Amino acid sequence: MANRAIYPGSFDPVTLGHLDIIKRSSELFDEVFVAVLHNVAKKPMFSMGHRMRMIKDLCASCLNVHVIAFDGLLVDAAGEVGANIIVKGVRNLTDYQQEVEMANINRLLSGIETIFLPARAEYTHISSRIVKELARYGGPLGEYVPKQVEAELQKVMRKEKET
Repeated sequence: MANRAIYPGSFDPVTLGHLDIIKRSSELFDEVFVAVLHNVAKKPMFSMGHRMRMIKDLCASCLNVHVIAFDGLLVDAAGEVGANIIVKGVRNLTDYQQEVEMANINRLLSGIETIFLPARAEYTHISSRIVKELARYGGPLGEYVPKQVEAELQKVMRKEKET
């Protein structure tokens, strides 16, 4: 049985912390499915397709990484791709507490286990929310996102200022 992992998130935008979890997961599992969530409760900065393209471009060297979209229950998306592990990155105790609750529900619903990868120390303070706020106010982004994502954020900010 191949070890297939699914790593879910909104990735709006994808950060260096996300990429680190993806790359580390690709070294641990035969296949990794980065599952980009369509969250109806949030208004994304980037479209689903745009987020997926950025991740595909940034992970092109990881041949066992696939990017998919999902809407609904994570366990259903995991079942569709044959994933037998959920990967979650955790930055701090708050993340851990929230993720344990979700891991327990996912296990009850489907039997699928969740593995937590702790964020590297240099990424524990990074979140997509903070990156978006920095971008809106012209703050430095180089420590938080790849150059390609920084350029895309700057384009979005210019468009917002024009309207």
